[in-house]
This record gives sequence, C-alpha cells and structure tokens, in this order.
Amino acid sequence: MRALIATAAALLLSACTGTPDAPGTNLQEAARANVRLGVAYMQQNNLPLAKEKLERAEQQDPRSVEVHTALAFLNERLNRPDQAERHYRTAQRLAPGSADVANNYAVFLCRGDKPDAAIPLFETAARDPLYSTPWAALTNAAVCLRSNKRDADAVPYLDRAVAMRPDYVDGVREYGDVLIALGRPDQAVTVAERFLSIGRGSPDVLLVALRASLAQGNAAAADGYARRLRRDFPNSAQTRALPQLLPTPN
Repeated sequence: MRALIATAAALLLSACTGTPDAPGTNLQEAARANVRLGVAYMQQNNLPLAKEKLERAEQQDPRSVEVHTALAFLNERLNRPDQAERHYRTAQRLAPGSADVANNYAVFLCRGDKPDAAIPLFETAARDPLYSTPWAALTNAAVCLRSNKRDADAVPYLDRAVAMRPDYVDGVREYGDVLIALGRPDQAVTVAERFLSIGRGSPDVLLVALRASLAQGNAAAADGYARRLRRDFPNSAQTRALPQLLPTPN
C-alpha cells in the first residue's frame, strides 16, 4: 500500500476537533480532553497510556464520533482490526453524513483489502460540498484501486482529482505514474507539464516527467528534466535516483 493511504488515516485524527452531539456537558468536555491526551500519547508511541485515556473518554461520552475515531485508529495500531472496524462503524452510524468519517473508514477498508467496500465511501467524501479536500479522497480511491492491481479503474478518479486541484502534488504524481504503467507516457508528460506550467515545483512530478520521457524514447527531454532536478532539488531522493534511471553514456 502506498504511503498516501496511511497518511490520510493519520491526518484525520489530527483534524478531529469535536463531536456532533448537543451542547457539551462536563463529561463531554472531559472526554474531549482525554481524546486529545490519547492522540498525543499515540503520537509518542505510548500505546498503553493512549488506550487508558481513550477508553476513559469512551466511558465519559460513548456517543462521541471523535472518541470512536481515535479508538479505531488505536486498535489499528494494536493490530486489532475487528475492534478497529467496530469503532469505525460506530463513528459512521453516529455521523452518517460526515465526509471525514467516510474517508477514514474507507482508508481502513482499503488497508484491509476491501476496495469494493472502500470506494463508495471515498465517493461519499468527495461528493460532499462541505468537504475541504475532495481531491484527496479521489486520489485515495485511486491508490486503493491500484493497490489491488486495478490501474485502469484508477484513472477516472485521478482525472477528477487533478481537474479539481491542478496543483495537488500527490494526485499529479499518482496520475502520471499510472499513465506510465498503462503505456500512455505521452499523457503522463502532459499531466506533469500542466502542473509545472503553473509555477509549482516538485521533485516527484519532475521524476514522473523524466520517466515518461524515457518511456517515449525522448532522451533529450529526459535529460532536461534531470537537469532541473539537479538544479532545483539537489539533495532530494529523486535526484539521487537519477543514476539508476538515466542511460549510461557510451
């Protein structure tokens, strides 16, 4: 599984800010405080203390979406997928219209090799007009499909993601990569150049453009992208990979 999916799951926890419940009671405020502590302990990899704080939060406010989201993530860390799924399902039941919950549950399902269950949830998140990053949900859907060897099915999701947000590096990189894998390097170059033309710099996108140029047999274009990588991102992993990618001079 590519790092994008794991990152999406981790980001959701940092984005949790409250619950959809009625105005907070003292117990609800205490639960929110314990969730913040539990998440902080998870970030420190102190899972026993995280478990203690989050279980206490659940006792204080068992109808909190925030609590169940954090417990789901903790149980993933503890390699307890059944418990994690129980909390994801509870969070979704408590907030059926939440794009954040849908996206996070979809990430979990995809990591569990259940793409057919995950994709509709990513779609739900992407279609929510109030969701702040629909292009990320669409890219997650594409990564999920690609992890299950469904590259062609991923293309429409990436097309939509990049149309929504042309400067979204993860989407552009993934789109270019899948087009190369599908034997469509000309389109991959077009996608990368569209990103580069709006003034954004990215070693990932430059590397996609370089790989696509090599797949086209266009050594001169590939050399140009290599020069830009060396000039603009001299210490990047992508620049360090150039000797393995570029043909050795005779």
